[in-house]
Amino acid sequence: MSQQYQDFYIQSRGLFCFSGSRISSLLSVFLQLVIFFGGVSGNVNAVHQDTEKNLSIEELVTTVRPSVVTIRHTGRGVQDAGLGTGFVVSPDGLIATNLHVIGEARPISVELADGRIFDVTEIHATDRNADVAVIRIDAEDLQPLALAVSSSLRDGQEVVAIGNPHGLERSVVVGRVSGRRTIDGIKMIQLAIPIESGNSGGPLLDRSGEVHGILTLKSQVTRNLGFAVVADRVDELLENPNPVLLDRWLTIGQLDSTEWLTVGGGLWRQRAGRITVTGKGKGFGGRSLCLAKGSLPSVPYEVGVQVKLDNESGAAGLVFEADGEDKHYGFYPSNGQLRFTRFDGPTVFTWNVIEDIDVPEYRKGDWNHLRVRVEKDGIRCYVNDLEVVVSSDQNLRGGRPGFVSFRGTEAAFRRFSFGHEVPRFQPADAVWTQIEKATAGFQEIDPSNATLVELLAGVGSTAVAALELKSDSLLRQSDQLRVLAAEVHHHQTIEKLSDEVAVDDEKIDTFRAALQIARLDNQELDCEASLADLRRLSASIKTRLPVDASDSDRLGMLDQVFFSELGFHGSHGDYYNRSNSYVNEVLDDREGIPITLAVVYMELAKSLGVEIYGIGFPGHFLVRFDATDGDSEWIDVFERGKRLTRENLVERLLEQTGESLNDSHLETSTSREILSRMLNNLLTIAIQEKDAQSMLRYLDAMLALRPDSARSHFLRMLTARQLNESEIAKRDARWLLIQQPSGIDLAMVKRLLQALEADSD
Repeated sequence: MSQQYQDFYIQSRGLFCFSGSRISSLLSVFLQLVIFFGGVSGNVNAVHQDTEKNLSIEELVTTVRPSVVTIRHTGRGVQDAGLGTGFVVSPDGLIATNLHVIGEARPISVELADGRIFDVTEIHATDRNADVAVIRIDAEDLQPLALAVSSSLRDGQEVVAIGNPHGLERSVVVGRVSGRRTIDGIKMIQLAIPIESGNSGGPLLDRSGEVHGILTLKSQVTRNLGFAVVADRVDELLENPNPVLLDRWLTIGQLDSTEWLTVGGGLWRQRAGRITVTGKGKGFGGRSLCLAKGSLPSVPYEVGVQVKLDNESGAAGLVFEADGEDKHYGFYPSNGQLRFTRFDGPTVFTWNVIEDIDVPEYRKGDWNHLRVRVEKDGIRCYVNDLEVVVSSDQNLRGGRPGFVSFRGTEAAFRRFSFGHEVPRFQPADAVWTQIEKATAGFQEIDPSNATLVELLAGVGSTAVAALELKSDSLLRQSDQLRVLAAEVHHHQTIEKLSDEVAVDDEKIDTFRAALQIARLDNQELDCEASLADLRRLSASIKTRLPVDASDSDRLGMLDQVFFSELGFHGSHGDYYNRSNSYVNEVLDDREGIPITLAVVYMELAKSLGVEIYGIGFPGHFLVRFDATDGDSEWIDVFERGKRLTRENLVERLLEQTGESLNDSHLETSTSREILSRMLNNLLTIAIQEKDAQSMLRYLDAMLALRPDSARSHFLRMLTARQLNESEIAKRDARWLLIQQPSGIDLAMVKRLLQALEADSD
C-alpha cells in the first residue's frame, strides 16, 4: 500500500498518529482528496440498463444474502476487536474481503448467513497494496457470487452494498457510481453511497447480482462518499494464490517454539506475562498439554505456577514428568476440588486418580498457586503454600513440567517456574508483619462454628443488622486495600523508572525503562521475563551469523528474522490500543506502533553490534542506519523494515504536513526523548478516553523523566484537581508559581491554588 493511499486509509478510518506532535485534520485531508480525485464525474443519466438481467432490490437481496458473511478477528486479548464483511467466491470455502478486516496476525472466524461459525484455516491470498484478501474456511456447497467484468460498470449506475455497519449484520444500502479512479496503480470505484464501520469487505453489486468491487474506504466528513477496490483484484488473487496456513499467519500471542511444546491441540497463547488456553484438546478427556522445553529438572526439584480457571467446573493446572505424548502426572483444580493424577497412556483405563481432595484454602474464581515437589521417594503437592498431598508414587521420572487443560477449560497461567526450589506464594514474614500492622482489624470468621452462631443469635434482634454492617465495612476495607495495592505498585514503578533514567541520556537502558512505562498499567508484568525473551531472540539471530559478518549483513539477518520469519508488523487496524505502547506486549504480539517497534528493533540491533539511531520524524518514528560507505538509509519498522531515502522523506513530509524537509526533522532522538514520546502517546489515548486516573499515572512518569517540565506540572495540576487529589494539585501549583515558566497562565494557577487552600481550611 503506497504512503499516499495508506495515509488516506488510516485517516479515513478516524485514526491519528500518536508519535507526532500534530494530529492531522480529517477535513483538510478530505478536501485535498476531493481535489485530487477531481470530484464526482460522469453523467447520472448514462446508466447502463439491461432489463432482462435486472432484479428488484428485494429480489437481489434475497438472492445474494446467503453469500454474504460476517468476519471477526480477535484483538490484543481474547475479545472481538474487528467486525467486517466478506462474500463467498467459491463453493469450497473461499471468502473475499479486505486485508484490514481480517487483521494482521490475528485469529479469525467467519459466520455464515445460516448462523454457522467457522474458524479460518488458511489465508489463501493477499494483496497488501490493494487491501484485498481471500481466506478459506472448512465448508462446502456454499453459494458464490459472480465477479463482474470491471469495464461493464458505468458512471452513474445504481449499485447495492451489503455489509455489517456497526454490527447490524447484512444491512442493505443503495447508491450510485460517482467515478473511476486509479491511485498508485490501484483501480478504485468512487461511490455516492453511505458506507459505515463494518461494511468494509462487503460486495458492491449491480442489479443483476454480480460483484464489481469490495467496499474499502469511507469519508469521516460526509456520509455519501466511499470507495471500493475493483473486483479484478480478487480474480487475480484466485488465479495466483499465495496460501499461508493460519498457524503460520498468527503471531499475536504465539508461543515461543524454542521455549514451549504443545501436545494434543487446544489454542495456547502467550502475552502480557501470561499463558492462556482455549479450545478442546484431542486427547482423552479433551486433554491438551503445554510443556516447557530446555533442560529436564533433576530430582529433587519443584514446579510452581499460578492458575485461574474461567469456570470452576473445568479442570486445568500443572503437569510434570511428561514424556511429550500421553504419560505424565497432573495436579490441578477440577470441579472445585484439587486432584492429583497419573496418566500412563491415552485412554481412561490408563488414568489413575491418586488423590481427590476438597481444600478450603483453594480460592474459587481467583488466582491460586500450585506447587509440586518431586523427591526421590515421592511427591508433595501444595496449594497456596498449604501441603495437601503427600504421595509415595515413583512410577514416572525423567519428563518435562508444564500445563494441562481438560474438556476445553479456558484457563490462564502466570509466574511459572521450576528448579531446585521455586518462589513461595505467601510474602515473607517481615512483609506480612508490616501489612498486618497497617490493616489491623481483619479476623478469621468461621460461619460453620455452631457456638459462635448461638452466641450471636442470643445478642438480640440487632445481631443480623450488626453483622451486615460489619460485612459492608470489610467490603469497603477490601476495596480500599486494592486501591492501596495499586498506589504502592505505582509508587514502586515511578521510583524504578526514576532510577533507570537518573543517568546521562547515552547511558539509559531504553528497553528496561520502557518496561517500567508498561508496568504503570500492568501490576503483573514480569520485566525480567521480557528481558529474557529479548535475550533469547538476540541469541537465536547471532547463531545464524558468520563471525566476520558486516554491519549490513547483521542488519539484513535481523530484518529476515524480525519481519519475514517472526512477522513483526505495524498495527494498522488497532492503532489506538494501549498494548501498542507496552514493549513487552509488542514483543509478545509482534505488533506495535512505529516508536515501540523501533525500540525493540534498536535493542536487538545493539545486541548484534550494529549501531542504529531513533529518528523523531514528524508523525512517524523511524530509525537510521549509517553504512560504512557513508550513505544513510532510513528504516520504517512499522512497514516491515521498508528502506527510505532522503527523497522519500521529502515527499512524505510534504504530503503529510505541507512542510519542506530540513535537518531538524531528521535529528537523532535521545533515550529520554523516546521515552517521553511513548508516554505522550499513552497520555493522548487517556485524554481521548477521558481516563483521568491513567492521565495522572502517565504525568507522574513524565515528570520522573523530565522533572522541570512546566507543561507536565500544569497538566498534572489540572488532572489532580479533577480527581480531588488536592495535595498533588497544590504542590504543582506552588512549583509553577515559584518557577514562573513562560507559556503558562500563572494568574489562573494562582486562583486555583487559592481555591484549593480555601477548601482545605
